[in-house]
Amino acid sequence: MPISAVDAVGPSFQHTKQQLTQPFRLAQWAKLALVGFLAGELSSGGCNMSGFQIPTRSPSQHFAPSSGPLADPMLYASLLAVLIVTGCIFFVLFLYLNSVMRFVLFDSVIQKTCEIRRSWERHHRHGLRYFVWQIFVMLATAVALVILVGIPAGVGLALGWLRDPKSHLAPLIVAGMMLFFVFLIFFIALLTVHIFTKDFVIPQMALDDVSAIEGWRRLWPMLQTEKGAYAGYAGLKVAMALGAAAIVGIISSIVILVMLIPVGGVGALVVLGGKAAGLDWNPYTITLAVVAVTTAVGLILYVISLISVPAIIFFPAYSIYFYASRYPRLDALIHTPPPPLPYVPPAIEPLPPPRPAG
Repeated sequence: MPISAVDAVGPSFQHTKQQLTQPFRLAQWAKLALVGFLAGELSSGGCNMSGFQIPTRSPSQHFAPSSGPLADPMLYASLLAVLIVTGCIFFVLFLYLNSVMRFVLFDSVIQKTCEIRRSWERHHRHGLRYFVWQIFVMLATAVALVILVGIPAGVGLALGWLRDPKSHLAPLIVAGMMLFFVFLIFFIALLTVHIFTKDFVIPQMALDDVSAIEGWRRLWPMLQTEKGAYAGYAGLKVAMALGAAAIVGIISSIVILVMLIPVGGVGALVVLGGKAAGLDWNPYTITLAVVAVTTAVGLILYVISLISVPAIIFFPAYSIYFYASRYPRLDALIHTPPPPLPYVPPAIEPLPPPRPAG
C-alpha cells in the first residue's frame, strides 16, 4: 500500500543512521561526500552558497599596473576566449559526471555502501541517457525563456510602450506583474521536473533500463492519480531541505571561517611576495590566479559536502522509501528478506543405558 510523505521520513532517518554509523567508516564518508558533490545533491539538501562571498580586493591593489605588450587588447581577448572555451569544456564534463554520479548515489543508498567503480561500470550507459536528457531540458529552457521574454518585448515595442515608457507606466506595471508570475510558475514547474526526474525517474532508468522520457511516461499517470500525495512529498521535502540547509549552513560557515585564516595568510604572503618581486597582471599570473581560486572553491565545496553527508544520504533515501511503495521493483530491493538461517538438525539425546536385570 502506498505510504504518505510523512510515513517515509522515519525509515529514511533509520536508513541514514544505519548506513553512516553502523559501523562508521571514514573512507565511505569521504567517498559519499565526493559522489554527493558531483551528483549535485548539495543543492537538494545541503546548503546554498549563493549568499556566501569571500572578501576580495581590486587587482590594482595587489600588483602594479600592466604596461607594454600586456596592454595589447588582442592578448586579453585571446585569454578570454581560452577561458570561455575551457569553461564550456569543464561544464560539459561536469554535467556528464553529474549524470553518472546520480546513479552511483542511487546505488550507494540502496546497497548502503559506496562502490564508485562498480556502480560507474553498471550505470555509465544510463548516465549518458540522463546527460542527454539534461542537455535537452537546458535547450528547452533556453527556448522557453526566449519566448517568454521575446513575446512581451515584441508586444511592448508594437504598442509603443517601450519607446515612451513614462507615458505608459500603468500598462507596463501591470504587464510586469503578470510577467513576474508567469516566470514564477515557469521556474516552479522547471524545478519540479528536475526534482521528480532525479527522485522518481532515475530509479526506473537504473532498474528497468528505460530512457528518461519513458520514465516520465510511466510517472505521469501516478502523478495524476495521487496529486495530493506527490504535492505533500514535494512540500515536505522543501521544508526539510530548508531546515537542513540552515543547519549545514551554520556549521559550514564556522568551518570555512576557520579554513580562511590559514588560506588567507598564505594568499597574503603570495600577493606580497609577487608585489615585491615586481610581478604584474599578465596571461600567466591571471591563469595562475584562476587556477588557484578554482582550487580553493573546489576545496571549500568538498568540505561542505563532507559536512552534508547525512543530508546527501537522507534525501535520496526519503525519495526511495516514498516511491518504493508505488514501484514494486524498488520495494523489493529495499525490503529484501534476510537470508534463511542454515538448517541445524535437532540434537538427538542418547538413549539411557539399559537397566541391569533383577
